[in-house]
Amino acid sequence: MLKWRKYNGALIPKHPPHVEVSIDATEVLRNIDKEGAFFARWTTNFDCREETEFWYVICDEVLDISSYSKNTRNQIRRGLKKCEVRMIDRCEVKEFGFECYKAAFLRYNTHLVPNTLPQFKDELDSLDSTWEFWGIYNEGKMIGYCQNKVINDYCDYSTIKFHPEYLKLYPSYALFYTMNQYYLKEKNFKYVNDGARSISHETNIQSFLIQKFKFRKAYCKLNIVYNKPVGFLVRVIYPFRVILKSLNFGLFIKLNILVSQEKIRRSYD
Repeated sequence: MLKWRKYNGALIPKHPPHVEVSIDATEVLRNIDKEGAFFARWTTNFDCREETEFWYVICDEVLDISSYSKNTRNQIRRGLKKCEVRMIDRCEVKEFGFECYKAAFLRYNTHLVPNTLPQFKDELDSLDSTWEFWGIYNEGKMIGYCQNKVINDYCDYSTIKFHPEYLKLYPSYALFYTMNQYYLKEKNFKYVNDGARSISHETNIQSFLIQKFKFRKAYCKLNIVYNKPVGFLVRVIYPFRVILKSLNFGLFIKLNILVSQEKIRRSYD
C-alpha cells in the first residue's frame, strides 16, 4: 500500500522515485480529502531514456577525487582542509542548526516563509528513524548541515543548509564529496538523489552538482491529482498563464507555481 507524506499542502509518496507503485486515482482522492491536501504528486518511468520536462538530479557513479576536474579537486581539498564534515544526531542540529537555517533562507528567492525556532525543532522531532544528519564545522562552529532520507540502498539529500558567511571555505565541496564517498563507495548504495526539478523557487545547487560532482538528470513522468476546488481553479486560470506570469507577486506567485506544474503535467499528454 502506497504511503504518503504531506509537504507544503501536497501529498508526496514516501517511497523512492525508482520504486514503481500502482496508484488508483480514486484512492488518491480519498487520501487528499483525508489529509486536507491541495493535490497529490508522484512520478513514474524513473530514469527513462527520453528527455522529459521533469527529472531528479542523481549520482550513481562511484568516483574518487581523481575523477573530478582539476579545479573541483582543488576546491574539495580546500573545503576538507577548512571544514570538518561528520555524521551527527538530530539533537545537534536542533541545538546549533537554526542559525544556518535562518541565514541560508534569507538568500532564497521564494514565496515560502521560514520556520520559527520552535517550528524548526518540531519539524526535526517529527522525522522518523530513517533520517540521517550531517554537520559541517569550522573551528568547532556549525556552518552547515544536511538531512538525508535513507531507505535500504537509496539516499535522498533532502535538506541542505550552508551559512552564507562561510561559503568562501568551500563547505559544499567538502560535504558532497564526503557524503558521496560514504553512501556510494562505502555503503554501495544504488544512487543518491538531490531532489526533483524545483518549481516553487530558484535553486543553483542542482546545476552546481551536475557541473562539479557529475550528478545527472534522471528523467521521468510527473503525475498530479487535484482536489476538486484546486482542479477547477487550475482549469480556469491555465488559459491565462502568459498574463499570470507577469504578475509574479503575492497570491499570484502560488498561482504561477500551480500553472507551471500543470504545464509540465500536460507535456506528457
